[in-house]
Amino acid sequence: MLPLNVLQNESPRPAEQLSASPSVKHHCGLFGIWGHPEAVSLTYLGLYSQQHRGQESAGICSLDNGRIKRHAGMGLVTEVFSPRVLQEMKASTAIGHVRYSTTGSCTKLNAQPLLVTYSRGEVAVAHNGNLINAALLRHEYEEHGAIFNTTSDTEVIVHLLAKPGHCDKPNAVAHVLTHLQGAYSLLFLFADRMVAARDPFGLRPLVLGRMDNGAIVVASETCALDIVGAEFLREVLPGEVVTINDQGMKSEWIAEPGTVRPAYCIFEQIYFADPASDVFGDNVHMVRKAMGAQLAREAPVEADAVVPIPNCARCAAIGYAAEAKIPYERGYTVSHYAGRSFIMPEQTQRDLAVRMKLNVIKANVRGKRLIVVEDSVVRGTTTRGKIGALRQAGAKEIHLRVASPPIKFPCYFGIDFPTPSELIANTRTVEEIRDYLEVDSLHYLSLEGMLSCVKHPARNYCTACFSGQYPMPVDYPVSKFAMERHQLRMFE
Repeated sequence: MLPLNVLQNESPRPAEQLSASPSVKHHCGLFGIWGHPEAVSLTYLGLYSQQHRGQESAGICSLDNGRIKRHAGMGLVTEVFSPRVLQEMKASTAIGHVRYSTTGSCTKLNAQPLLVTYSRGEVAVAHNGNLINAALLRHEYEEHGAIFNTTSDTEVIVHLLAKPGHCDKPNAVAHVLTHLQGAYSLLFLFADRMVAARDPFGLRPLVLGRMDNGAIVVASETCALDIVGAEFLREVLPGEVVTINDQGMKSEWIAEPGTVRPAYCIFEQIYFADPASDVFGDNVHMVRKAMGAQLAREAPVEADAVVPIPNCARCAAIGYAAEAKIPYERGYTVSHYAGRSFIMPEQTQRDLAVRMKLNVIKANVRGKRLIVVEDSVVRGTTTRGKIGALRQAGAKEIHLRVASPPIKFPCYFGIDFPTPSELIANTRTVEEIRDYLEVDSLHYLSLEGMLSCVKHPARNYCTACFSGQYPMPVDYPVSKFAMERHQLRMFE
């Protein structure tokens, strides 16, 4: 296969410069629009509204007179794009991406959308998710002479698309996707069409909307539709490939509806998605509120106030306080300029972000018995710091209530959870975690209680990080930095 011309020039970092202990991070956000004169500016807004899904890099590709322009860089959307850049990219069609790295390191090299040229012309690709067979596919292609220019699993997709036996097919994208294993919501931009696709398990969200002028919008979350004034149409269904062009929309299927049981990522509801979004048919705020109420029923305790750990735990804390009939209070003030500590690339950065972001309201916690509500506890280090700040401020008692079950297992489908030994609940009992966090009592929401708060049957959600029951076999070694460390030899 002829090598692809990936339009990026940065060299990957040497393996020895990579973190030996990759941190827990978030995943990515997608946005695309076909048929609007302000498509690029609207894509900018759509990405801005989904900044919570990734803060490492941002990029936009626009289609103008059959040619695709690209601009991407490291940092937040507001840092990567200036008014001048947006004006230079102006077009009626665009796709965009905000990223955090689940496969491949955090470098400009891996910023998306990727833009490549192959035998059928140009194509831009933006990906949310993680491919568990990417390393194996890459190894096979390299054995046949393919040259890879990034260290992202997404580039595997364009090599598959460029293979002569694949690109000649009338349904080339759908055919290529049948070779992928793992989680993917995807946006492709070709010279004559935009394509949106979702894996057969529906692990990651993807929705369709329509503007007043008829333009079609695709986004990871409905909050992005809201910010650009688009009407929500429906979800891209699990296993669906939607082709969008000037004639409208057309659907193909990777797997026929009903043949694969969905495995919606429950962590979208717990932490990742914006509370204003509707994800998998449920409003995120209402689900988190219901989880808090269920937690109050499962783990009541006498206290003076219910205090959320901002920001995601606010919804659950509202539900807990209402159900327990205990006043909801603010225990912290929040700086909105420090970023989300969960997705910072290093532990020292996460610790610093916590100190910069949260400041205890001492007069509101001193001498009080507090129920502190947290959405999840992953490694425990940042939670311990937040609890310690309340102790230093004079809290009399601290009862930690976590609005999700203990996270015991790694995720291979787009959430960069660490190795099992780094997950606090994998190596400690609840009582040992309580001791480590230095709280008076600790209770997690039960798995059954959590699943009672969502719309679909329990069997239709991926709960692998809690239960260890993965929706598909993970047959290949999965490593975030496999591409940099040349671990592909494991398949020889």
